[in-house]
Amino acid sequence: MLALVATLAVAAVLSGCFLAPDPMPSRTPDTSGVSADLLPYYGQELEWSRCEGDAFDCTTVRAPLDWDDPSGGDLELAVIRQRATGDEAVGSLLTNPGGPGVSGYDYVRDGASALASPEVAAAYDLVGFDPRGVGRSTPVTCLDDAGMDEFLYGIPDGRRGTPEWDESLTESAEAFALACEENSGDLLPYISTVSAARDLDLLRAVLGDDSLNYLGYSWGTALGAQYAQLYPERVGRMVLDGAMDPSLPGSAIGAAQAVGFEASLRAFFDDCAGREDCPYGGTVDDMLADLAALLARVDRTPVPAADGRRVGADTLMTGIIQTLYIPGTWPWLRVALSDLEDGDPTTILTAADSYNRRVDGEYLDNSTEAFTAYNCMDYPVEPSGSEQAAEERIRAGAPTTADYWFGADVCAFWPAEPTGTREPVSAEGADPILVIGTTGDPATPYAWAESLAGQLASGILVTRVGEGHTGYLKGNACVDETVDAYLVEGIAPEGDVVCR
Repeated sequence: MLALVATLAVAAVLSGCFLAPDPMPSRTPDTSGVSADLLPYYGQELEWSRCEGDAFDCTTVRAPLDWDDPSGGDLELAVIRQRATGDEAVGSLLTNPGGPGVSGYDYVRDGASALASPEVAAAYDLVGFDPRGVGRSTPVTCLDDAGMDEFLYGIPDGRRGTPEWDESLTESAEAFALACEENSGDLLPYISTVSAARDLDLLRAVLGDDSLNYLGYSWGTALGAQYAQLYPERVGRMVLDGAMDPSLPGSAIGAAQAVGFEASLRAFFDDCAGREDCPYGGTVDDMLADLAALLARVDRTPVPAADGRRVGADTLMTGIIQTLYIPGTWPWLRVALSDLEDGDPTTILTAADSYNRRVDGEYLDNSTEAFTAYNCMDYPVEPSGSEQAAEERIRAGAPTTADYWFGADVCAFWPAEPTGTREPVSAEGADPILVIGTTGDPATPYAWAESLAGQLASGILVTRVGEGHTGYLKGNACVDETVDAYLVEGIAPEGDVVCR
């Protein structure tokens, strides 16, 4: 099965690429210090081709399936490049948008003009890639579109919290894990952040760079931090935006995010108050109570949509979360809640579909499968009592949405044992690393950025005071100027920076 999915990944990449010779030759791979068994990988000469309407360059890179046993077979990584717009490139700037499971290939293809300032785009070849298990790289595969619809949008049997409801969710989680095992086979044990970080060093080397220049967002910060821990001497200019805390267990991650999204809901309703299209009135607490009533109502009686699906509380929560990532989508949430109060689920269902990458009944990528695969391998089983402590924190800090954060754990049925550890990173000896945190970030709470910057021996904390997920190119000139000076000129702040 691995050979099949690898072939499909290659076909997906090549289908968008023109095979005309590339006028700019590849740089010589950096094979310094590479062991003999890894030399066939690090010594690859890349074959670039023009792609995506001739606007980008594309290639694939072979990586070992198992970095601890390079003789155990290969997988492939899909790579896309926008060449530096200036006359002399500093080198490559690799970027990852997060997830885990979001396509870095699509991120560069669809948003190269928005992911870096003109100054950064002039100085670097912007390089996106799909990590192992993701998208156009050798992908994790679980369910077909119909199966994903049932898994993500299906209404469990029984009332929430009853034994019948628990059993229904457990059966769904177990079936999902079994489908991943049947359709992804030998790939699953090797989908981890550590393996992806080793892939990242391989990409650096075959691109011909002697150090890694990197811009990572959300989970991309976990990938970058893991890289820095493994290869501190190869860290170039690294920016970690919307930082994750690598020392936290999974239960603490989930609890912090629940509290973070509740805080963003409060900010949303505070902004909503007094607007003509605000679905609710009164104080913020009054509006949260109205939302809680709506959640309970659709949980009891899901609202049918035109396409045959039904919107229950879980789908409503997915749509809410999608619209809370950036304040620019708050108007969408106001409309969605108003429409749903009137019995029309179309707008909130569109928001949930956006989160799940679903368009016209088809899933655009495998982000849900890849997200699950990484998390199941990265987070070890926790001591008894951890989940109860996390639940208590959620109920105390997110009372409006607490009931809708709990469900069956797919990882309990995962066919491979987790290999990840949860511990601080220091990256002793690395050059300065910028860690960006936004005070009102719901997905990666600001405390995580504080923690990661403190763990890293060379970490510098850049604080954006504001709402929304991540900080660079979000309208704060102080953050943007700090990052640009660092990436373009190599000028790191002398100490932590607060941008208001």
